[in-house]
Amino acid sequence: MTTHSATLAIDEAVSARRAAGHNVLHLGFGEAGLPVAPGLAEVLDDARLRNGYGPVAGSPQARTAAASWFTTRGVPTEADQILFAPGSKPLIFALLAAIGGDVVLPRPSWVSYAAQAALLGRRVIPVPVPAEAGGVPDPDLLEQALRQARADGARPGVLVLTVPDNPTGTVAPAEQVKAVCAIADRHGLAVISDEIYAELTHHGTAPSPVHHLAERTVVTTGLSKSLALGGWRIGFTRTPSSPWGQRLHRELTGIASEIWSSLAAPMQAVAAHALSDPPEVTAHIAASRRLHARIATEVHTRLLAAGAHCRPPQAGFYLYPDFAPAREALNAQGITTSSDLATTLLKRHDIATLPGSAFGEPDTTLTLRLATSLLYGTTPQQRHTALTAREPQTLSWIAPGLTRLSTALDELTTSPHRRRDR
Repeated sequence: MTTHSATLAIDEAVSARRAAGHNVLHLGFGEAGLPVAPGLAEVLDDARLRNGYGPVAGSPQARTAAASWFTTRGVPTEADQILFAPGSKPLIFALLAAIGGDVVLPRPSWVSYAAQAALLGRRVIPVPVPAEAGGVPDPDLLEQALRQARADGARPGVLVLTVPDNPTGTVAPAEQVKAVCAIADRHGLAVISDEIYAELTHHGTAPSPVHHLAERTVVTTGLSKSLALGGWRIGFTRTPSSPWGQRLHRELTGIASEIWSSLAAPMQAVAAHALSDPPEVTAHIAASRRLHARIATEVHTRLLAAGAHCRPPQAGFYLYPDFAPAREALNAQGITTSSDLATTLLKRHDIATLPGSAFGEPDTTLTLRLATSLLYGTTPQQRHTALTAREPQTLSWIAPGLTRLSTALDELTTSPHRRRDR
């Protein structure tokens, strides 16, 4: 049985809890939490009467814009390397189906990779990430894991990387990406590089595997995160120009034709406009990047104050704290797993998070994923204000949420005898 995606399930659970009268602080869902960028609603309105089917891979205008978008970011691309879809999630599933072989994943990794592999009947070969950053396996452990997997009868075929990373909110160092690509090359693996957060690095740019394994790296991305268009479902992929990449593109087009036919025509018009990098769109992304960095840093400070280990945020709006240092205090409250920890935060404090077990970690760890982007407000006006504020963490609808999180974490991680002494 295929279970409900953990990220979507927590969002629906929060909605139900709020409907029942609870004031829930929602840190469980990776929605970008910002208003639509200037000009995009007008483009969508102009395209609303485009109700016919379009080319499976996308309109010439959208594909040309996407190719130019990649090229201006240092990855020369032609329009015939592009394919659009209703979100990057179905693209990743289609790519796993088209490439074949068992799936090598960093651990922790986004919830849907392993679920999609299971739907295809593929084994998952998890490899822990190093201490520095997530999204890319530890190179020293990857070689060993591949040898062991083959000895156990697996057929590793594709390595999925996430640069920048969900769930840790970090960016793997360039040398780590290069080392992992060299191992993938030696073992004949294809690489799917999920780069949907690449526009949201807090400082600098994210290193793409395509620069190290160009002939066998497929890049997936979309507009759900950089432009907060999750509900519009615009994803696209860049396949290599190599003979292998050309064959893959044909296979991917065939799969797409049988599953989603084409991206909705009005959304193709939006994509063609947004990917041409109009100044108002790039300015909107820059402002969102600053906001994500500021609020994620604020939450990181509170996690450290509660005694958690946590990598500093480097991109997007995620944090991945480990509460192992507070294990004794948590165990005294009957909290022994990441699931226990997430459940306690929700039921006792009305704070929604996701347990590390949802991302492939053993449940015995005390890890959580926190998404900070729904702190920005509940109305378009609040979110617009947050986007332009010099000190968004002080806004009257953001500051109480930060304080509430600190209070809950302090209560959970403080030992019982210390609480009695207060």
